[in-house]
Amino acid sequence: MGATRYTARSARLGEQDIVVLTDVDGGRCIRMARHGAALLSFEVDADDVTRDLADGYDDAAEIAARPGSRFAIMAPFAGRIADARYTFDGRMQDLDPGVAGAARASRHGFVRDTDFELASLAADDDSARVTLRTDAIRPRPGYPHAIDLAVTFTLDHAGLTLEVAMRNVGEQAAPCFFGWHPYFRVADGEVDDWELQIPAQTLIRTGADLIALPGDAAYVALDDAPALDFRDVRRIGDSILDQGYTDLVADTDGRIRTRLRDPAGGFGIAVWQERGVMHAFTGDTLGRDARRAVALEPMECMADAFNRAECAGAIALAPGATRHFRCGVEVIDA
Repeated sequence: MGATRYTARSARLGEQDIVVLTDVDGGRCIRMARHGAALLSFEVDADDVTRDLADGYDDAAEIAARPGSRFAIMAPFAGRIADARYTFDGRMQDLDPGVAGAARASRHGFVRDTDFELASLAADDDSARVTLRTDAIRPRPGYPHAIDLAVTFTLDHAGLTLEVAMRNVGEQAAPCFFGWHPYFRVADGEVDDWELQIPAQTLIRTGADLIALPGDAAYVALDDAPALDFRDVRRIGDSILDQGYTDLVADTDGRIRTRLRDPAGGFGIAVWQERGVMHAFTGDTLGRDARRAVALEPMECMADAFNRAECAGAIALAPGATRHFRCGVEVIDA
């Protein structure tokens, strides 16, 4: 049997297990760590130059330390939970029992430090794909629920697709939703000259703690927030973004696309999702590579959704039920 266009293999980066998916003919290669299921690199050949559009972890030490939560899989919640407390099904839950003051914090879910199981790894002439799964989401202080999580990464001619399945294997309804925390770069240097388009109608307004304001005060029409309005493609400039956007508008194929582009070279990407919210972050507070990549985070629900009455129906997962979410990245090469 001859070689296929795509290949998929296991490898090592120092002491870390990784997976490598390659499009041999298309000149694309993805590496991801099994620790946290974090994407490390996404190399593409464009204009006879190999670009890495992913600003991921550099080495095994960073994979373990996870600075900036680069390409984090966020489940059973994404973003922050206010004061690490929430109420679900009439019961108040505390994710940080015994912790007081500023030390109270809960963000980005429970699986960033999980070594995912390699459930399947395959390639053929159409794609390379890997499924990583974990049963690490189990009852713990503040979360008396059990969720099985599986994420399938597929590299094909269209780009990279993530297909997520969350199954409630507990005996009671559970709050959960998915988010992805990728950082992308479309050129060298800082983000100021890059162009961004976010197809949203509404901004999620937060306080200094990055928690959405109570009730309807959280939602601001972008007509009333021009400094943070990226409905039309425009230069990022000196904008400092750490914002959620909602009321997203899909293209005719049903995909909602947030676009990032280098106008100088024409190279760009589209981060797509089928529902939910988009959170954009210009990386101003990163310890490494501040403002040299943009986090474009597709999320099923807004941050602090466990405390939002309007999100209650979207986050509740019945016993035995499975909920799916799809998102991905398309490469736009001028």
